[in-house]
Amino acid sequence: MPLDLRLDDVLRLRKPHPCGGYEWRVVRLGADIGLQCRTCERRVLLTRREVEKRTKTIVERGAASPPPDSPAGAGKATERQSEHDR
Repeated sequence: MPLDLRLDDVLRLRKPHPCGGYEWRVVRLGADIGLQCRTCERRVLLTRREVEKRTKTIVERGAASPPPDSPAGAGKATERQSEHDR
């Protein structure tokens, strides 16, 4: 079963980064996962499979993504329309 990742999740990987840090923040989701070292701020791109193999635990969960039926920018469009109508 694939690992359920969210943006801003903090992962603890099995091996340390050369700077000595074990914790990484998820900054990109897709076929490739973007991670940023929390110690030195270095960014890397790994395949989803590689991230799943290297992840030891999820230390902290990021914000839940919005439900698919309610787009994130829906409220802004109505605000813009009401400003335009004035």
